[in-house]
Amino acid sequence: MDAYVTGVVHLVEPTKTYGQKGFRKRLVVLEQDEGEYTNLVPVEFIRDNCDNCTMEAGDEITVRYRLRGRSWQKDSDSEVRYFLNAEADAWRPVGEDAPAPAPAPAPAPAPKVSSDQIPF
Repeated sequence: MDAYVTGVVHLVEPTKTYGQKGFRKRLVVLEQDEGEYTNLVPVEFIRDNCDNCTMEAGDEITVRYRLRGRSWQKDSDSEVRYFLNAEADAWRPVGEDAPAPAPAPAPAPAPKVSSDQIPF
């Protein structure tokens, strides 16, 4: 399910490339003024979406994103850690009369899980 977040661009990092396959990621941080406290919302543009990050600090934008979660465990004796990312796939300036971002492609179907594999 896609969600949207609106804020003022606080930071746009340069695109970073990882691994032999050249996975690319670009972090954009949005700032939301919530009275007494400022909320900083990091969203990540990945792969070809990095090329569409033409916004600059100070721009007010709306970003469409999906939440992506994963787990990581160093070895079988260590604690399992969980991570959550907001993966952005489209953005537009606030107040622009442009149409809403096009729908994202449907995610791949989840793998089939037998009843012996369910963890609860």
